[in-house]
Amino acid sequence: MSLRPITLRSRVALAAAAAILLAVVVLGGALLALIAGQLRGSLDDTLVARAGEVARLSASTPALLSAPDALEGRLGGQQLLVQVVDARGRIVARSIALGGRVLPQGPAARSAVERGEQQFLDARLGAEPLRIFVAPLSLVGGGEARGGAVIIAASTAEVESTLAVVRRLVLLSLLGASLLAAALAVALVRRALRPLSGLSSAAREIASTGDASQRLPASHSPDEVGELGETLNAMLTSLERAREAERRFVDDASHELRTPLTALRGNAAYVARHGADPEALADLERDAARLARLLESLLALAREDAADTPGEELRLDELVGEVAAQDPGVTLGEAAALVVRGDAVALQRALENLIENAHRHGPEGGTVEVSVERHGSGARLSVVDEGDGPPPEVVERAFTRFWRAPGARGEGSGLGLAIVRATAERHGGRVSVEGSRFTVDLPLLRDLSGERPKLHSEAANKGQS
Repeated sequence: MSLRPITLRSRVALAAAAAILLAVVVLGGALLALIAGQLRGSLDDTLVARAGEVARLSASTPALLSAPDALEGRLGGQQLLVQVVDARGRIVARSIALGGRVLPQGPAARSAVERGEQQFLDARLGAEPLRIFVAPLSLVGGGEARGGAVIIAASTAEVESTLAVVRRLVLLSLLGASLLAAALAVALVRRALRPLSGLSSAAREIASTGDASQRLPASHSPDEVGELGETLNAMLTSLERAREAERRFVDDASHELRTPLTALRGNAAYVARHGADPEALADLERDAARLARLLESLLALAREDAADTPGEELRLDELVGEVAAQDPGVTLGEAAALVVRGDAVALQRALENLIENAHRHGPEGGTVEVSVERHGSGARLSVVDEGDGPPPEVVERAFTRFWRAPGARGEGSGLGLAIVRATAERHGGRVSVEGSRFTVDLPLLRDLSGERPKLHSEAANKGQS
């Protein structure tokens, strides 16, 4: 049988009660120690003062020690108990309040007589607790107590009674404060969590319907709950945009896939009815290649969306040189030895897409130049053709998925530039267009240009030939 989890409200209430409980315990303990110290200190001062009076009486008029009421003294509502002993420890005088009782002497009296030491001790006289002070008597005077000791005692029952009352008061205060703190904490937490309950209910409703266009109720309070509501609404907005983009992507992909599949099925049906001929086989091969390119682009874009931040170090000049060497229509401009952290396969594919885009939209038979240069604190990869470039009003649309510019030569998927943007953003960079120049800016890791001669376009072209 599983136990129900403790709610946040209960945990906060318990924490508040525990904190108040600890505070009252510490405060109560300190208060008890202070009161006990004050009471016992006052009692000790009274015992010392009374012992001094008896010592002066023994030194000045020793005959009065045995006089009635000479040793009597009071502390509040109780009598002080006085006992005087000589140098041999024999009792020579005692207060009437002692009656037939005798105060305990023991080692304290011997220490006072033999070494002149004063000492406090706690003892019991029957069932009564006592606080005792033992002090030596001087050798001045001629009485029997000369060189002996005086023992002053007082009952601590009143002190203990007062401390017991204080303990009960502290205990009651502890319980009352804890209960009050728990009640106040529950009330405050309930009020504080009320907006959270509203957010939870609204979020539960959104989760049950799956409608990301709904929003959580706005909280106008400038606190953590209001910030949480704004954050969750921002998350829902992002989720709605992602779902909308996914829906458009699926619709566009379905439409784009339908065209080559329809042509492929039509040509296959023609071959099935009329037999294979070179033209029909060429159409089948062309449709299959177009479908394969489209699927490859879709997979590349999906991988860019799901891939982690790259961690491999690579030289951009070497990568550009390899790609340029494979295409006779490409010339290599400045190739600075710049090291970036990136995915070589993804960056090569992005560069090839930019080169293909330049061939498709530039003048037929024109050349395409690629270059690598340092731009500020970053690395810039550029591809430029001899055309005018896209009109400014379509620059942003050029990087959307499945968008193809009118008048482009050949059959494209409309995903090439979208893959370039996704690759640049995954590498912590960005892609931009200025005229016919497409640039990819990436974070620079190291610049090795000063360690080797630059690779100029004349040398690169000579190497290609």
